[in-house]
Amino acid sequence: MSSPTIGVLALQGDVAEHRGALQRAGAQVVAVRRPNQLAGLDGILLPGGESTTIDKLLRAFGLMDPLRTAIRGGLPAYGSCAGMILLADRLVDGRSDQQTIGGIDMTVRRNAFGRQVDSFESTVHMPLVGDSPMRAVFIRAPWVEATGEGVEILGRVEDGPAAGRIVAVRQGNIIATSFHPEVTADFRVHDAFVDLVRLSAAS
Repeated sequence: MSSPTIGVLALQGDVAEHRGALQRAGAQVVAVRRPNQLAGLDGILLPGGESTTIDKLLRAFGLMDPLRTAIRGGLPAYGSCAGMILLADRLVDGRSDQQTIGGIDMTVRRNAFGRQVDSFESTVHMPLVGDSPMRAVFIRAPWVEATGEGVEILGRVEDGPAAGRIVAVRQGNIIATSFHPEVTADFRVHDAFVDLVRLSAAS
C-alpha cells in the first residue's frame, strides 16, 4: 500500500502540522471529528494539545469508545504529547475524572516537565528512525513513569535535569512520543509511522 489513509484526531491541538507531515510521508489524511469517520482508516494520529480538553471532547462527540475499540482491535496509532497521555493505560497527576483511550501498557505522568514556560528542547536518539539524533521539542510534556513487559522504550531524554526519562515508546503497532516532531523539520517519526501503517495494512 503506497498511500495509506490515516486519520488525524481533529478536536483540538496541532492538527494542521501533523496533517502536513503525514502527507509529506505519502499518506492520505482524513480529519476525524465523528465516529463514522473512523471507517476505512488504516491508522490514526492523536496530536498534542490539552489532554483534559481532548478527553472531554472525545466523550462529547461520541468518539471515546469507538476509538478504544478500533485501537484495541489493531488500528495502528501514533500519539504525540497529549496523544501519549491518551494512549496510556494509566495516568499520574491526571484530573480525577480524566479518561484515556489506552492501548499502551504504561504509566504516564501528565505535565511532568512543567508548565508552558518550562518548554525546552533536547537531543533524543531513536533507533526506530535512524542513527542520527532527533531535536525533540517538549511543550508541557508528559513522560513515561513505568512500562509493562510488552512495551519497547524507543527514546529517553539525554541531557539536563530530566536525563534518562522515557519519552518515546512502542507497543505493537502503537507509537507514542512526549515531544512534538511536527513542529520541527525532522519528520522521521511520521515517516516511520506511515511505514508501520503500510506494513500493518499489508499483513
